[in-house]
Amino acid sequence: MKIYTRTGDKGATSLLGGARLSKSNIRIEAYGTVDELNAHIGLIRDLEPAKAKKDELIRIQETLFAMGSILATEPGKSFDYIPKITSDDILFLEQRIDAMENELAPMTNFILPGGHMAVSFSHMARCVCRRAERVVIGLYEAQQPVEAEIIRYLNRLSDYLFVLARWLSKETGAEEITWAPRNK
Repeated sequence: MKIYTRTGDKGATSLLGGARLSKSNIRIEAYGTVDELNAHIGLIRDLEPAKAKKDELIRIQETLFAMGSILATEPGKSFDYIPKITSDDILFLEQRIDAMENELAPMTNFILPGGHMAVSFSHMARCVCRRAERVVIGLYEAQQPVEAEIIRYLNRLSDYLFVLARWLSKETGAEEITWAPRNK
């Protein structure tokens, strides 16, 4: 498989199925943002404090890769080799969130991102996840087919990444700085 094809040199790309779209099309933005999110999660996985979460982070990356493939497929077409996003994938995230939360003190205030590089990268991934969710919802609102499980998964994944940041704060001994609005 050759990396460069020159077919996108004029600003268009092909979907799985053959249709060509502008690289600025919202569908391309959707799967591109999911790809960006996947790269951020790979960065978290590579950090020492997250080693205990390696297997679940890989599972999330595999799910995001499938999601990107689904979003990169021409509407009305499907391919058997692309896994679907299912309620089991969402349940997996919920179970991992619950397990991490059982190890954490209850949250009573908003928390400022930061404290340790792993924590900060988790918050950055959470923000990219929220952006991916917004773009995918925009795709849906533009009357493009989007499976409901994709939107649900991205919503739950952003929750997972927030709780992961808190869990990493605990693991690294990083201080969680709470936000308190300044009185004027």
